[in-house]
Amino acid sequence: MSDHPQTLLITLTGKDRPGVTSTLFSTLAAYGGAVLDIEQIVLRRRLVLGVLVTAPRDPKALRKAVERVAGELDMHVEVESGTGDNRSRGGGRSHVTVLGMPLKAKAVAAIAGRIADVGANIDRIERMARYPVTAIELHVSGADPDSLRLILAEEAAVQEVDVAVQPANLLRHGMRLVVMDVDSTLVQGEVIEMLAEHAGCLDDVARVTEAAMRGELDFEQSLRERVALLKGLEASALDRVYDDIVLSPGARTMVRTLKRLGYRFAIVSGGFSQVTDRIAADLGIDFAAANDLEVVDGRLTGRIVGDVVDRAGKAAALRRFAEQAGVTTAATVAIGDGANDLDMLSAAGLGIAFNAKPVVQKAADTSVNVPYLDAIMYLLGISREEVEAADAEAGYTTPSPPV
Repeated sequence: MSDHPQTLLITLTGKDRPGVTSTLFSTLAAYGGAVLDIEQIVLRRRLVLGVLVTAPRDPKALRKAVERVAGELDMHVEVESGTGDNRSRGGGRSHVTVLGMPLKAKAVAAIAGRIADVGANIDRIERMARYPVTAIELHVSGADPDSLRLILAEEAAVQEVDVAVQPANLLRHGMRLVVMDVDSTLVQGEVIEMLAEHAGCLDDVARVTEAAMRGELDFEQSLRERVALLKGLEASALDRVYDDIVLSPGARTMVRTLKRLGYRFAIVSGGFSQVTDRIAADLGIDFAAANDLEVVDGRLTGRIVGDVVDRAGKAAALRRFAEQAGVTTAATVAIGDGANDLDMLSAAGLGIAFNAKPVVQKAADTSVNVPYLDAIMYLLGISREEVEAADAEAGYTTPSPPV
């Protein structure tokens, strides 16, 4: 005698309306048996409902009853006999998040094809967002997440979409610390270049900045060289620069949403505390680290006070803030765009290259190349619908999608 009971898989499809699920289960209740699994989705008012139940003594009678109910509902039903429960998902389970603006069928086909090529299986697909980017999440099993990440990163570059691969584990659902770079990540542009514009030395500073971001120059040396060019600038220029700062789209949405969930935030910058501390206060950021510009008699001296927050300093700050927040580094998310963010991205549990230079994208766990910082939330399993519902409850109005 088999250890696995006889089962029936009932799949109901058709136009969705209130009461379909209750009607089906009322019919099943008359025949007894246990419910082993239920899956239901609705796409543009089209319902697909799958139910796996243990077979009753008279499965033919149940089949006829279900077919009769489907006819009354003007829906289609299939009943398939089998044994036992669903097959357990294989090892190597991952969450694969795909972002596109727009997300084309060709890209989805290519990503799904590469997953199949390595012998992995897509167990479930769900949409995380439809506006301002389209984000879908694939639940994948049967492949090592690190190997899958490399394969899909290559395909993502060809298809011009973003693909993030994360192991399916409890850390994704836990409280985390998010550590962000500031210039060209949390805010648009580079603060030092904004200061240089006031000082009349923008071209000189911009050339050094670009070389440093590409990893061609030592960051500390390049920073001191750029700051020296600001000598004599009135300190009031710092206030004007702060007033002109534009946050990256979605920054406030991401911070307020994740803080509702108990996340802590830190900013770690190779820029200047006179600006970053005010940004932190504005957004409710918990921790901040940046360089201190020396000011004497109301003017910049062209020097930095104390140690420089460089590539290694950013990683050290992440570890320090994680300890203060009471989380492990495995429970941290780091977001950055430049070469001086590499150590920080590597130290974090999840390192995200945000509109980053190629060298950073290659080294990070995943890349996001859409201009919306709140797209990071989709990588954490938070849907746009959940964000909008929470905002509405708190009195915020979020933009509506065009379709």
